[in-house]
Amino acid sequence: MSDIEQRDDTATDGVGDWAGNPYASRMVEYTPYAVALGMKFVSSSAGRGEILLPWREDLVGQDGTDILAPGVLTALIDHACGLAIMAGLGFEAAPATLDLRIDHMRPAAPRASVTCSAHVYRATRTIAFLRAEAWDVSPDDPVAAAQAAFTLNRRSVK
Repeated sequence: MSDIEQRDDTATDGVGDWAGNPYASRMVEYTPYAVALGMKFVSSSAGRGEILLPWREDLVGQDGTDILAPGVLTALIDHACGLAIMAGLGFEAAPATLDLRIDHMRPAAPRASVTCSAHVYRATRTIAFLRAEAWDVSPDDPVAAAQAAFTLNRRSVK
């Protein structure tokens, strides 16, 4: 079995529960770039995380449309994925983005806040695989969808 396929038999697919942990919201409230962008913690549960990014004039693209810039949306999706991993594995995970593919389906509505929900659908000992969706008005009409892979630099791994 390769290092990627090797799993801890005591874990449930690498996902635990961090839902009641106060550090979940702090990941959004105290991470410097999340604070700078104005991200707001919405929720977390086992392997899931949801973050709201309120619209702000200084976060729009330069075309004068009052639509959040794509880079800001990318940061939101990446951070929601990180939250989902931490919600499942806690501080031991020490995740880092390996791959983040985003399908931008449509621009967000002008002056609209965007919410992103991410979930870990598979985790090995060293990699977590996630899916995420971002929307402005309804999750049924996403602005973007993403597929991601994060390395797990587990601090407890020897």
